[in-house]
Amino acid sequence: MSRLPSLLRNRNVIFLLALAAGLSLPSAVPVTRHLIIPALAFAMTLSCLEIANTSFRKPRALLFPAFMGIVMTYIITGNLLIGLALLLIDDQALWTGFVLLAAVPPAIAVIPFTTIFRGNNNLALFGLVGAYLGGLIITPLIAVGLLGAASFDPWKLAWTAAQLIVLPLLLSRALLWKNWKPRIDPYRGTLTNWAFFLVLYTMIGLNRDLLFERITIVLPIIVILFATTFMLGFLIDWIGSHLHIPRETRTSLVLLATLKNQGAAGGLAIAFFSQEAALPAAVSTIVMIVYVLWLDFKQRW
Repeated sequence: MSRLPSLLRNRNVIFLLALAAGLSLPSAVPVTRHLIIPALAFAMTLSCLEIANTSFRKPRALLFPAFMGIVMTYIITGNLLIGLALLLIDDQALWTGFVLLAAVPPAIAVIPFTTIFRGNNNLALFGLVGAYLGGLIITPLIAVGLLGAASFDPWKLAWTAAQLIVLPLLLSRALLWKNWKPRIDPYRGTLTNWAFFLVLYTMIGLNRDLLFERITIVLPIIVILFATTFMLGFLIDWIGSHLHIPRETRTSLVLLATLKNQGAAGGLAIAFFSQEAALPAAVSTIVMIVYVLWLDFKQRW
């Protein structure tokens, strides 16, 4: 019993619990699905405490991180996802799911995980902002160009960005101004991890039945997602190290490239297409958990 409190603060244990609970006990999903946005906004607020106010004093210095966010998530990862799906996927619904996964911005989790893995917080934040702003144009263009889905609403993406980037950033400035950061710091990691438990549990639980029903076609999906997380992340880090890019910068670039917004992709699939089209996003959630556990192991090792 004495080890239980420490286990409940361990990030890897929490993520594995989310995976197990989502697959075996999805009954709470109808409630928790409404808490995903607040949980992500809460985690973002805590993570943004690491970004000093001085980072905003040179607007020109923010342009390059914003550009890199667009390059990593759309040009590199987006094209790789679409190219591999063309080679390995025959099912039209699954193809649709991969196009949507390529079209959405990076996961909001890039910011908290950048803090956890000691990356460059400024690069991660403004790369994320740049990708979301770019996504207002890029996401509908990819969807319309490859799927003919002219009914996408870019303002919905803008509202999501406001809730998950702008509001947490403002709240974090208020907390810094009130000097609450020293009080929050001892609990920040645990609170962030449990916020992600809620998000991961919900994403897996929502797609649990679909995962079990379509188990025979999951393998090529896993191959594609393995290539766009583990292999792509290794390649970016390897090239960056040979170019003598600092480890903190490489970490943020890897996260911007390998963590896609599965929630947005799955939501778009269900809203505009079919439940089957959400399968790549559902499998991507599970692969992301394993990938994050691997990154944590690699960092400790």
